[in-house]
Amino acid sequence: MKLRNMLCAIVALLFLTPTLVSAQKLKGKDQLVTISTPQGDIKLVLFEDTPKHRENFLKLAKEGFYDGTTFHRIIDGFMIQGGDPNSKDDNPNNDGSGNPGYTIPAEINPIHKHVRGAVAAARMGDQVNPMKESSGSQFYIVENHDGTPMLDEAYTVFGQVVDGLDVIDKIAEQPKNQRDRPLTDIKMKVTVESVKKKKIAKKYKYNYNQPSA
Repeated sequence: MKLRNMLCAIVALLFLTPTLVSAQKLKGKDQLVTISTPQGDIKLVLFEDTPKHRENFLKLAKEGFYDGTTFHRIIDGFMIQGGDPNSKDDNPNNDGSGNPGYTIPAEINPIHKHVRGAVAAARMGDQVNPMKESSGSQFYIVENHDGTPMLDEAYTVFGQVVDGLDVIDKIAEQPKNQRDRPLTDIKMKVTVESVKKKKIAKKYKYNYNQPSA
């Protein structure tokens, strides 16, 4: 009887241990980012193991840098791209070429894949940018429901959408010109709030242990 009780206790411990570990990892708060657009709100979290991209995005968002910029490039079945300060002016032809005056060193992590809703940094091509440094502000969000694995380990993926995937679809479907620029400006306003990780995980069914799964 004692042996049976001991075995039952061991089995119970094996089942409980992962839960306890997960709970420990979810202590504290995270920065929940909301991108508000005419099509609705997109909510996302930024990865802690891409600290330079995370810190930069949060800094720009809190400063209001992104407010009034647009999603200037949309490709249905692929992605939506925004964050260019040039998209605030009256010249649509310079959209896509702007930046805050600096780049960010690549933080490419193989565990972060280009799944649906992945947030990644835009950048110049390899010929002029062999170190794969990221734009200081421009980013894109994967819209393809099957992801875009051909981009894995070529661009820095630094966040994941936790709510508003349908909004990304709506944006990607907007009428556009031959340069993939929407015919009507899709302006954004970006806000940041501090929220308990446990609340984010529960409310949005987000797995902090496998953010790109």
